Amino acid sequence: MKKTVISILKKCKWLFVIIIVFVILNMYFLTFPAKIIGDIIDLLYDVESNKAEIVNNLIYLIFISIFLLFIRLPWRSISSFTSRTFEMLLKNKIFDQFLKIKMSNIQNIKNGEIMSYFTQDVSEIRAFFYKVISFGTRIIAIMIIVTYTMVKGVNAKLTIATLCPIVVTAFLVVKIRKYVEKNFRKSQKYFTDLSEFVQESTDAIRTTKAYSGENAKLKEFIRKNKVLRSSNIAVEIHSTLLSICIKICFGLCYGISLIYGSRLVLENKISIGEFTAFQGYIGLFVGPVEWLPSLMSRGKRAALAYRRLDRLFKIEKEKLLPISEMKQDMISGDIVIKNLTYNYPSNIEVALKSINLEIKQGQKLGIIGTIGSGKTTLANLLLRLYQVKDNTIFIGGVDINDIEITDLRKSICYITQDNFLFSSTLRDNIRLFKEGYKDDDIRESTKNALIYDDISQMKDEINTVIGERGVDLSGGQKQRIVISRAFLLRSNIVIFDDTFSALDNKTEEQVLRNVNEICKDKTCIIISNRISDIKDADKIIVLEDGVIVEEGKHQVLLDYNGLYRKFYDKQSSKDEINV
Repeated sequence: MKKTVISILKKCKWLFVIIIVFVILNMYFLTFPAKIIGDIIDLLYDVESNKAEIVNNLIYLIFISIFLLFIRLPWRSISSFTSRTFEMLLKNKIFDQFLKIKMSNIQNIKNGEIMSYFTQDVSEIRAFFYKVISFGTRIIAIMIIVTYTMVKGVNAKLTIATLCPIVVTAFLVVKIRKYVEKNFRKSQKYFTDLSEFVQESTDAIRTTKAYSGENAKLKEFIRKNKVLRSSNIAVEIHSTLLSICIKICFGLCYGISLIYGSRLVLENKISIGEFTAFQGYIGLFVGPVEWLPSLMSRGKRAALAYRRLDRLFKIEKEKLLPISEMKQDMISGDIVIKNLTYNYPSNIEVALKSINLEIKQGQKLGIIGTIGSGKTTLANLLLRLYQVKDNTIFIGGVDINDIEITDLRKSICYITQDNFLFSSTLRDNIRLFKEGYKDDDIRESTKNALIYDDISQMKDEINTVIGERGVDLSGGQKQRIVISRAFLLRSNIVIFDDTFSALDNKTEEQVLRNVNEICKDKTCIIISNRISDIKDADKIIVLEDGVIVEEGKHQVLLDYNGLYRKFYDKQSSKDEINV
């Protein structure tokens, strides 16, 4: 995270220089109005004699005011632009980090937590960043320039006496700030909990409505929202207390200035004009001291957000090659698995145990088994979504751990069981981030997946933008759109993970014929719970509790009269396959 922030700051370094220059100019010329007004007051003792000088000072005052306006406009604009640029670059870095995190680590991060990274945490860091470049630089500039002007232009002792309450106030601010930080940490936690609840409720809205759970969900949301409100109120109370301390501080500053300054005037050590100018200089400190607790509070909030993001950036990433360094040729589709045993990091139970398997390019492998037997896990390991031990999986004669991840996944077309569709055009959903495919190629793939007729009836055909997760499409349509990826993407290995479950028997049969046609020279792996999907495979394995309990061709496994036969008899009795 540290390197990330430094790299972003380096990109904005010249903007910082411009902002600092504008701040110094603004603060320097901001001391002029009080000095000019003081000079005018000293000239009022003889208006007639000093009329020309008074007019000149008034013109000078107007000129300075206009000049300050022209300084502040670009300065504020550049400050805002810089902070928003920082926010944009940081979000880019977070999203890049998230995409490259290993799957085993992503599973430990909740959706609500991920969203809080992009919203609240980035917002807190950006707000502090803006406060620093907008207010922090001004605080430093005012403390130096105005204090120097007060000492040199009026009286050093009066300056020290008047600014003493500010030191006491700074001590109180530090004390009260601790309570603000404590309550803010609670507020941040409750905000994350509420975000996760909203995210989960959004994802499960259909289930909630189907089971009439709206009232229960609403009650739970109200409870969580009340907890968040109470925490936010506590933060606001202590923040208000900080503000009150600051107002009392300046009341004391003005009081000391009036008492001590009046005495100095009577003793002719300062003029009335200098005394008036001094009151104006004090007013310049009001802003910085009021900003200080806010800046400190923002700093603590930003520190908490920084630590959260730092933990995210420390999560191990996959080493992905850029497109320019990827191999142009595909990896061979020969797969050899030797004594593969795997269990997920967070689970004690073994997902796969002593798996031995060999598939030649051009062969079709069928995988069937009980629920939770490790079918999808095996597919995930072939894509290295999870790390495996060396010398357990070989693709194209090379240990899978010695193959660049980007090259490996480019050579595998994985049709997942969740049929996920993005909120984009059908073209983008079919080609899936890959360039170089013509519209005719995409249409041909949809024909092979038997979805072309449905798409051709849409107004914009393959340019039709579908809703979130393909909400506007039926289950069968979504599945066929996903299947069309296999007919388009050029890969030596194609994996179908429970891909044909939403298809009727007639459509399934035709799609499988088309799959057999495109997979003649490819390695094809079909994971399914339906015998009809895998019965024509060159080799079928049956998994149970992560172990291959049966292996062979369709007829051989039927004759074996084991678990495969039980699947077959059960599905045959329900007319789910056509023997």
